[in-house]
Amino acid sequence: MSSAEAEAGPETEFDAFYAATAKRLVATVYAVTGDLGEAEDAVQEAYARAWERWERLAREGDPMPWVRTVAMRLAVSSWRRARNRMRAQFRHGPAPDVPGMSADHVALVAALRELSADQRQAVVLHHLLDLPVEEVARETGATNGAVRTRLSRARKILGERLGEGAISHA
Repeated sequence: MSSAEAEAGPETEFDAFYAATAKRLVATVYAVTGDLGEAEDAVQEAYARAWERWERLAREGDPMPWVRTVAMRLAVSSWRRARNRMRAQFRHGPAPDVPGMSADHVALVAALRELSADQRQAVVLHHLLDLPVEEVARETGATNGAVRTRLSRARKILGERLGEGAISHA
């Protein structure tokens, strides 16, 4: 292997990781925040930070939990939300309406917005990403019991808003 090929290794590996995971992570963060622009910004920043630490993250195993945690933390920062909204407003004007959303999608987003940030994050990680309660607890810094409580309360709220069969109990 030439030195040029060896140097391109981490870049190629990171590019493949990004291509395979970015869309799903944006969807995950969007489900938590309800704001696509904010989700995209948080995810891009998380990947930029991951690139700075790529060799260590890749060496330690699956970098996805680290990137997801960073993206979630960035997304829920009220200071960052306010700053990004102001920048976007100055650059592009108000966000256009998103065409083609189904009534189910609109209802789900509206129902998720009624949950607390902690409940929303637990629902997205557990139900949309199929992470076990223990991993949700690790990523959020909560206890297993706290995650179960958040999920239970969130299911009750979502069940009232969307109908009892909307979210299965895990």
